[in-house]
Amino acid sequence: MDGTLLRGTTANLEVARQIGTLAELTDLEVRFAAGELDTKGFSAAIRALWAHLTPAAVTAAFAAGPWLAGIEEVCADIRRRGERSVVITMSPDFFARQLLPLGFDQVVASRFPELPFTRPLDPANVLTPQDKVRIVEELCADHGLAVEDCVAYGDSMSDAPLFRRLRRTVAVNADHHLAGLAALTYRGTSLSEAYALARTLLARPAPDRVAPTGDQASRLPSTR
Repeated sequence: MDGTLLRGTTANLEVARQIGTLAELTDLEVRFAAGELDTKGFSAAIRALWAHLTPAAVTAAFAAGPWLAGIEEVCADIRRRGERSVVITMSPDFFARQLLPLGFDQVVASRFPELPFTRPLDPANVLTPQDKVRIVEELCADHGLAVEDCVAYGDSMSDAPLFRRLRRTVAVNADHHLAGLAALTYRGTSLSEAYALARTLLARPAPDRVAPTGDQASRLPSTR
């Protein structure tokens, strides 16, 4: 989701802008980049920072986000084909699940307590990059698919484990690190255009993996 469907930003940044905690969030981002916080520690800090966050503020942040064009159209086409679309993101579920009304069949995200927070965050509910691989494999098993049936979309190194596992992959507005792992790359503002590229991957045999096996899809589209 972040950086892929949500262009050039993240769910956390959009919420922070909405409620006036951008400086505090930026400090957390710096600490995360420096290795002072891991994914679970970062999420715990978010829960503490946003102790009084409301559903209305999240809805407003979601509506203001710079989303790729064509999300609803792509989801509708996937569904017409009898396929499934899934968003897999490490971002909070209270933001990510608002994608469901746009037509995604499923959203899997880091699970936070209900808003406004009255309970602590369970670290076991916070997703990591490797969880994206596990979730895709579980979804494939549930729906009788092989991982080769999936197309993954992503933009950042949190998608690298999944891109190493799958062979049909599209890097969307990604830096060179993830683009080097992808079967195809896309730069632009339209999910419809990225999706058209993805359909070409399904029309031919799966390409060789770019990297050895170690986060989204036409069949199971996942993003960060």
